[in-house]
Amino acid sequence: MKRMLWVILIMAVGTTFSSPLFPLYQEQFNMSDLEITLLFAVYAAFLLPTLLIAGPIGNVRGLKNVLLTSIAISILSAIVFIVSNQPWLLYLARIFEGIAFGAFMGNATAFLLKQSPKEKVIKALTLSSMAIMIGFGLGPAISGLLIQYAHFQPIRLPYILLTILLLSAVIALWSISDIQSQNKNTISMKLKISVPMNMRSVFWSFIALSGFIVFSLNGIVLSLIPSFTKNILHTSNLSISGLLILLLLGGGGLAQRTSWPYSPVTRVRIGILFLLMGSWFMIISGETINLGLLWTGIFIQAIGGGWAFQASLQLAGSTPEPIDRAGVISTYYSASYSGFIIPIIGVGVVSSFFGLFNSLIILNVIATIIVMFLVGCSFKYKAYFVDQALIK
Repeated sequence: MKRMLWVILIMAVGTTFSSPLFPLYQEQFNMSDLEITLLFAVYAAFLLPTLLIAGPIGNVRGLKNVLLTSIAISILSAIVFIVSNQPWLLYLARIFEGIAFGAFMGNATAFLLKQSPKEKVIKALTLSSMAIMIGFGLGPAISGLLIQYAHFQPIRLPYILLTILLLSAVIALWSISDIQSQNKNTISMKLKISVPMNMRSVFWSFIALSGFIVFSLNGIVLSLIPSFTKNILHTSNLSISGLLILLLLGGGGLAQRTSWPYSPVTRVRIGILFLLMGSWFMIISGETINLGLLWTGIFIQAIGGGWAFQASLQLAGSTPEPIDRAGVISTYYSASYSGFIIPIIGVGVVSSFFGLFNSLIILNVIATIIVMFLVGCSFKYKAYFVDQALIK
């Protein structure tokens, strides 16, 4: 399990590695705010359809083979970033990133669970979500520190390091035996997009919507925090945005280690409220030009995002019967990652008319309405999860 978690961690690192470099790309290639937003969103636009088709391919070609291929595509993405001298190459590299992680994510979960006994499924899902969030946070922190302090090829050096890390993931994955895939005590993970009829209401209005709002608000930070800190808070230190993302996502991963609140429904409820509170702190920090408030808001948002993601993924993985688990988890990831597309593109479009700061306020108002709906659903569906013996 440890080697597979390392592979998941490194792939997650590569997914967010480019975020602190966006201001450099914007300056070097004279790209608009909308073009930078699209550069972020094109990743998710290609991730989602890949996630849908990669699962069946994994069942035919073998999960391990698909995972190795996805890491190879991620290495190709890093190489394209290294040689990029025109904006279209940046988009191509991001497309490769989306395809790589889309092919990787669902199959990685399936492969990890096949390596885990039934009694450790929940632990495996928890450790997987932690590895993803910590990796998402480490990526921009590492690249941000390199471009700020290495003073050597700032838009290429980070990807050279990333390539080395990805090669270590190839070695780790290659060393994992796939013989447990035939073990009758492991769970069959035929990847598909489906939700059983008896849980569709609770899934779409609570579980999946929670994942969507987590990825939406965290995605806004990932895509816009470099521009936000530079243009609104007027700091030229490019490592700050990377460290803020590390706090947001890495902190969110570490927050999952806390045992309180125990009930996953309560954990989602409190988590999304913290998530919303942190996003409003970000708005206030921009209004007052206060970097300290931004750090505070990101810290609160980290706790909220970590709890809400962990608990909603746990509900997605533990609520259905084992035969339906893969389909529900895949659908959950699809719904969650769509949060990387719709709100972020919306902010990019609205910012063209009203500016970045006002567009963030509009998004937060919409997010507030969704969060209030989710809180209401958390009370409505708590009895459902008690009946399913998922919470006490």
